[in-house]
Amino acid sequence: MTPRTDDTAMAPTPALLDELAATDARLAHAPASQAIEWAVERFGADLVLAASFQDVALIDLAIKVDPGIEVVFCDTGAHFPETLAFVDEVTERYGLHLTVTHPGADAAASPCGTQGCCALRKVAPLRQVLETKRAWLTSLKRVDAPTRADAPLVGWDGIFGVVKVNPIATWTDADVDCYLKDHGLPVHPLVPKGYMSIGCAPTTRPVAEGEDPRAGRWAGTGKTECGLHAS
Repeated sequence: MTPRTDDTAMAPTPALLDELAATDARLAHAPASQAIEWAVERFGADLVLAASFQDVALIDLAIKVDPGIEVVFCDTGAHFPETLAFVDEVTERYGLHLTVTHPGADAAASPCGTQGCCALRKVAPLRQVLETKRAWLTSLKRVDAPTRADAPLVGWDGIFGVVKVNPIATWTDADVDCYLKDHGLPVHPLVPKGYMSIGCAPTTRPVAEGEDPRAGRWAGTGKTECGLHAS
């Protein structure tokens, strides 16, 4: 892998930050596809889409803009079998250019659910990918959690040192459901069983009717983020 040497390496230039702010403002009320189009045109092969694969709507939107876009899935070694099968299903459906990351050997000492597991099983592997890229697409939505309420559509990601594009940041869960239905897209097989926000098997449970969709993630721990989007 070759490290970045452009204007997104190490720290953003003032010119880049101005560009991102202007682009975010311009796209504030635009369709999600326009944010993806801008990212593809601006960064080309230096752009990746990081997907949990519950976010099929974003994958569908991105593939319509760039059928060859690189899609990254972080295999933590602790996913539900249904998730891994769904990854295969969606990959085959679209013929995805898929990259699967895996934890390093040091993750063995931190099983899923223990302190620092996400840093080793998600953040570090994705960082290795993004060290060679200039931007990434995510399915982050402002309604997901209070920590995401002010997420821009386009901005600088200080965690990974790249441009971060959140094309569906303004969508609600109902918007996502409508998109899936309107386009005949597959739904993660655990969703009908009450799993509304699906992560690793040891730390994810179904939620009750009326309960916050993310209440099933890290239940009882006070944890709300894995580190990919906020510390």
